[in-house]
Amino acid sequence: MSPRRIRFWFVLHKWSGLVPTAFLLLLCLTGLPLIFHDEIDAAFGTDYDATLAGPPSADMAANAGGVGLPLDTIMDRALASHPGQVPLFMAFSQDSPLTTVTLGPRPDAGAGEMTLLSYDRVTGRALGAIDGDGVMDVILGLHTDLLLGQWGMWFLGAMGVLFVVSLISGAVLYAPFMRRLRFGALRGSGPGGRSAKRQLDRHNLVGIATLGWALAIGVTGAINAFADPLTDSWRDGEVAAMTAAYADEAPLAPAEYGSLDTAMASARAALPGRSPQFIGFPGGGWSSGHHYAIFFQGDRPLTRSLLTPALVDARTGRLTDARTMPALNQALMLSKPLHFGDYGGLPLKLVWAALTLALIWVLWSGLALWLRPRRGGREHRIRTWRALTSAPA
Repeated sequence: MSPRRIRFWFVLHKWSGLVPTAFLLLLCLTGLPLIFHDEIDAAFGTDYDATLAGPPSADMAANAGGVGLPLDTIMDRALASHPGQVPLFMAFSQDSPLTTVTLGPRPDAGAGEMTLLSYDRVTGRALGAIDGDGVMDVILGLHTDLLLGQWGMWFLGAMGVLFVVSLISGAVLYAPFMRRLRFGALRGSGPGGRSAKRQLDRHNLVGIATLGWALAIGVTGAINAFADPLTDSWRDGEVAAMTAAYADEAPLAPAEYGSLDTAMASARAALPGRSPQFIGFPGGGWSSGHHYAIFFQGDRPLTRSLLTPALVDARTGRLTDARTMPALNQALMLSKPLHFGDYGGLPLKLVWAALTLALIWVLWSGLALWLRPRRGGREHRIRTWRALTSAPA
């Protein structure tokens, strides 16, 4: 590689890494507890799956949404406890009889206006409202959008793209840099082993060792930042095509909604052998103005996030259409479990946590390498540059 190209990739790597460093460190620090959110919720008694009376039945996962009291009964109890509210979502656990009902003042209510209620579907017992203002929710908000809403999500998505660019440019630089070095070799013998070359070699070694995982985290994080536009695109395109026959009809009023159990039976007949994950009610972002959108998931830890929607006429309970979501939306759904490492149980979470700590060190060491020449002046800058481009002595 010519000196000009090396300089180009070096400048690209430096600034694509430096610009998002502070935000990437924040994402790593907030991401660590989010990896273990299930365990943290259980420890503080907010894991409703763990508090249900009795163990889940053996066929619970295969029959989620179909075990216990009728769905209409659960919904009636939720609405009776909050007069004037309308249903927005109903969600099902794959591991217990937990059923979650989301209510709001109107069908298109925003997240801040929603009330989340949980029920044991076997007994009908109300488990209480789910508090959305806990510490973990604040941490999640910081991690996803800096508590700034959609603009915060897009900003962090841009930081994720820069992070991916820094990883790719770093890998491009690594090949000529390590051509004549044994993998894992650490050059330099300054006081305490902290010479510029030795610091650089450590940074490069840990960076290249975690490159594949870091790329996966960066790409999936950037994809997650554009979740809302992708969902809007699916609703405005795919859902509109699936419900074209209803285009000229006025949206259903909540009083006109028909039986959830009838709708679920129609959807199950169209998608046999799958488990329902949640129902989006008419007028919300996940449905049309006339349908229950019942989303079914796969039967494996990773494919649980791959959803197939069945649109059922909310008034009559008859199936309108069921089809796989577009590739971009499927990529979005797959990116979430890959990003947090929550599809392989506690062992994988521990691996994700260890790799996150390694990434924090890479980010910090990269920042230290940039600051070091500034303290040493122009001569030190030249020595660090030569450490990057020269063959080992």
